[in-house]
Amino acid sequence: MGAEEELQVASPIQHSVSTGYSWPRLRFDLPPHRTYHFHNQFVTPSNPNNFLKAVKWSPDGSCFLTTSDDNTLRIFTLPDPEAATLVDASQSDDDSFAASLVMSEGEPIHDFCWYPYMSASDPVTNVFATTTRDHPIHLWDATLGQLRCTYRAYDNMDEITAAFSVAFNPAGTKIFAGYNKCIRMFDLHRPGRDFELYSTAKDKKEGQTGIISAMTFSPSHTGMLALGSYSQTTGIYREDNMELLYVLHGQEGGITHDPYILCWDVRKAVDCVFKLYRSSESTNQRILFDIDPSGQHLGTGGQDGLVHIYDLQTGQWVSGFQAALDTVNGFSFHPFLPHAVSSSGHRRFVIPDDDNEDLSLSGHENCVSVWSFGLKEDGNFMDH
Repeated sequence: MGAEEELQVASPIQHSVSTGYSWPRLRFDLPPHRTYHFHNQFVTPSNPNNFLKAVKWSPDGSCFLTTSDDNTLRIFTLPDPEAATLVDASQSDDDSFAASLVMSEGEPIHDFCWYPYMSASDPVTNVFATTTRDHPIHLWDATLGQLRCTYRAYDNMDEITAAFSVAFNPAGTKIFAGYNKCIRMFDLHRPGRDFELYSTAKDKKEGQTGIISAMTFSPSHTGMLALGSYSQTTGIYREDNMELLYVLHGQEGGITHDPYILCWDVRKAVDCVFKLYRSSESTNQRILFDIDPSGQHLGTGGQDGLVHIYDLQTGQWVSGFQAALDTVNGFSFHPFLPHAVSSSGHRRFVIPDDDNEDLSLSGHENCVSVWSFGLKEDGNFMDH
């Protein structure tokens, strides 16, 4: 697959026999309704053109995390996630509620990821990692909003070098970080400057050159991970020894913002199975996509302000809905409830004219919205 860090792998989740629980079957034939909406908190007098860059649900579904151009991380905790479908924020210009935590980074944020076994009720696991320009990897305490520890990589001049992408391995024991033509692996329980280094550029015939801009692990615990590069390639590796298994070609741009998301069958890895379009031809902005918990549908934003839903079994477009009046750069399905969250906005390069026109972005351009989907009758939830 290609496009943003989110190189992702679709894997149908096995239903639990012991509990009888199955993932809610979302209705995409009906547009979702906007449950919560946030804009005002992202606008400051010193940065009226601040814009959202990304959003991701926490693994336990209790909150979501945003990054924005003001180098700030914000955590929004849902008052009652299961009652969210009863709220309608479509008519209000006010923010639905305030961020529960606000954390500032010193430089632009390249990437961030939640600890895979994160639980808001367990402060030990309630953490996430970030990587920012000219800084080491930071591990943040999402209960207190404080920096817990750092993981530092140094170049040949013994100066700190920043990662461009970051991800926890499925076991939650290591942090994998992408750099130029290499990755570094840090032991989560050993902060500091100790790491394992693996080059991705083996020789001219194989390997990956360029900056490793995106990474993800197989959700089905097959021991494989995918690395995306600005050199327009995706590499499939073994996690245990970083053996290169395949190199996938075909992206039109670097693996962050290509107008096509490519879907591959990793059992063959020869031909692209599907090419899923999203509007992103004239932006360098990273645009995230997500796969629903069942592994059956993919949702992605784009420059047109729409979220498009695709069927991963057929590669067919299913539906789309207007999420913002600006680039939708982030889209994330809730891990187990019929919700999703989107973020929007992009950088403006505008010179004010003599009329001193207000250039700040509107509430439907630079915004975060939580969406609630209808459910099919054979799901575990009632339609709403």
